[in-house]
Amino acid sequence: MNIHVLALLFVTLVWGATFPVLKIATAHLSGIEVSALRFLIAALCMLPWALRAPRLAWRDGGVLGALVLFSYVAQAFGLEFISSNRSAFLTSLNVLMVPLLGTLLGVRPTLLMLGSATLACAGIALMSWEGGAHLLADSATVLGALAYAVYVIVLSQRASRHSPRELAATQIIWMALLGVVWMLLQAWGTERLQTLPARLNLTVFAGLCYLGIVATAGMLFLQAAAQRFVSADKAALIYAMEPVFAALFAWAWLSEMLTAQAAVGGAMVVCAVVLSEWRSAAAIATTASAPGFAKNP
Repeated sequence: MNIHVLALLFVTLVWGATFPVLKIATAHLSGIEVSALRFLIAALCMLPWALRAPRLAWRDGGVLGALVLFSYVAQAFGLEFISSNRSAFLTSLNVLMVPLLGTLLGVRPTLLMLGSATLACAGIALMSWEGGAHLLADSATVLGALAYAVYVIVLSQRASRHSPRELAATQIIWMALLGVVWMLLQAWGTERLQTLPARLNLTVFAGLCYLGIVATAGMLFLQAAAQRFVSADKAALIYAMEPVFAALFAWAWLSEMLTAQAAVGGAMVVCAVVLSEWRSAAAIATTASAPGFAKNP
């Protein structure tokens, strides 16, 4: 296992730890407030590299930043209504979506891919019968997963063009700017901004620092660096470990438990994700030769 794969595995471990942190934060802040504040903290860390970034990095960073912002806000919104375990498993669908999106470039899905998609849908159905189901929150989380699947593909296309620090920095600056504008528009005509300091207790602020400094600034840099040398399909397979880590952290920190039915559904989703990626390398390699896809070593 090479160092780039280990780096992405560490990224996934850190992401898994964000679910219980987000769950605690969203008890006091809205999804967009959590996202905007974490990105502001991350932007302060990455500002020196952003100031040196060329115009192309700002352009690509804007595209990537918008995709990540939407994904994070959708995930944080969903966590206001559903458990962190459920959110993690639904978010893991982005791994299945990566090869499926390749069909838009002319790659016909295999029977294995169709079977994996069916298995994933059956797993989600089992999870949805759990008492924690929430149609709007589940839908937002799945849309966030779709946005992140697009992000993984675009990052594989464009990471090799830039310094990892500059690409991560411009992404984060764009995410902070767009997030703050979004937060201000949402708070317009309400008292949310006035009550924000009172809702930022020490626990929430510490969580935001972890989300901003470690999970956003640090992990976007590692991801941009490692995905220059790891193909999109292999990276997606590594990301399939996220719900496993998230479930472990949720059990340890929040004492969350899955019912037997939900656990079976979650296991089906993870199996579908891993199964779809196991044989997807050939399909993704074919897609990589089409316009719009970059090959990675």
